[in-house]
Parts: sequence; C-alpha cells; structure tokens
Amino acid sequence: QLQASGGGLVQPGGSLRLSCVVSPFTLDYYGVGWFRQAPGKEREGVSCISSTDGITYYGDSVKGRFTISRDKDKNTVYLQMNSLKPEDTAIYYCATDSGPLCTVIGDSLRFLGEFGFKGQGTLVTVSS
Repeated sequence: QLQASGGGLVQPGGSLRLSCVVSPFTLDYYGVGWFRQAPGKEREGVSCISSTDGITYYGDSVKGRFTISRDKDKNTVYLQMNSLKPEDTAIYYCATDSGPLCTVIGDSLRFLGEFGFKGQGTLVTVSS
C-alpha cells in the first residue's frame, strides 16, 4: 500500500514537498519513487531511491531541482520539489520498482509504474 500526499497549487519558482507513506518493510525490499503524468502526455519517471544502498536517481527534467529522501522509521518517502515550473504540472504517483534496485537503462532512469505497486496520485499544479 502506498499513500501519496502533499500536492497543491504553487506559483512558478515555488516549492512543494510530496510524501508517500508505504507499508512496513516496503523500503527494505523495494526501490521506491515517483513518476508523473500530465494530461495528454506520456508518463515520465521523476525519481527513485534504491532499497539496498539508498542511491538516488532523477529524470533529466528535474535534476538539480528535486530531491528524493526516505525515513525508514516513518515508512515514508519524500520528494522535495524546488524551482517549480509550469511544465511540472501533473499528477504525481508514488510507486515501487520491481525489486530493491531502481531500473536504469544506460544513464536514464526508467520508472513508470509498470512493475511493482503504485498508489493513488496527488495533483501538482504550477501556475501564476
């Protein structure tokens, strides 16, 4: 079970922090992260943190602006989003990868909620 929260309306340049509460032990066995989907667009991998060593991965469009972290005691994964842009507007979904590692192809994160578990999304709207 994954429960995402923290979405909302924010102005360009602003910040939001998303939270994803997961079932106990999920962070011990699965990479966990976020993908997003905007209306009329394909899913896009945003970020993932691996279970085994906590290595983090980011999609190219959010590198340097978003930060993923986890708190195992609280069974929670966070996504700190800074310098938000209108093109970041989307529904953000929390999901697990198929195993403890995050799927990376070449140098690119592939995290689209195709495997593992995913929860309900939270809407992020960046607009003035």
